[in-house]
Amino acid sequence: MQTEPPPRKLLDRVRDRIRVKHYSYRTEETYVQWIRRFILFHNKRHPSEMGGDEVNAFLTHLAVNENVAASTQNQALSAILFLYREVLELELGLNLDAVRAKRPRNLPTVLTVAETLEILNNLTGVHQIIAKLLYG
Repeated sequence: MQTEPPPRKLLDRVRDRIRVKHYSYRTEETYVQWIRRFILFHNKRHPSEMGGDEVNAFLTHLAVNENVAASTQNQALSAILFLYREVLELELGLNLDAVRAKRPRNLPTVLTVAETLEILNNLTGVHQIIAKLLYG
C-alpha cells in the first residue's frame, strides 16, 4: 500500500516551474522573494483566494509606502503574474488600477563638443597621454 506524497508547497512549485522554463537562478530568487512578500502583505492568504484587487493593493503599497522605483514595481508585477499564469494556471483578469511608481525625471548631463575639447586640452601628464590615445 503506497501513500501519495504530500502536495508540494507553493514556493517549491514556483521554483520547480522556473527551473523547467530555464530562468536564471537570480530570477528564481527574486520571483520567490516578491511572491513571498505579496503573500505576507495579505496576511498569509493563499494567492488562489486572491485576485486583481489584492495585486493592485500590493503594487500601490510598493509605490506609495515603500517608494520603490518603477522598475522595481514592474519586477514585482512580473513575479506575481508568473505565479498566477505559470504555477496556479489562473487568469487574474487584472485591470491595473495601482498607483504606478514615478519614473525619474532627471536627464543625463551631456557636455558640448566645445566643453569636451576644453577639458581634454587642459589635461596634463598621464591623463593627457591616455586622452590622446583614446580620442586622438
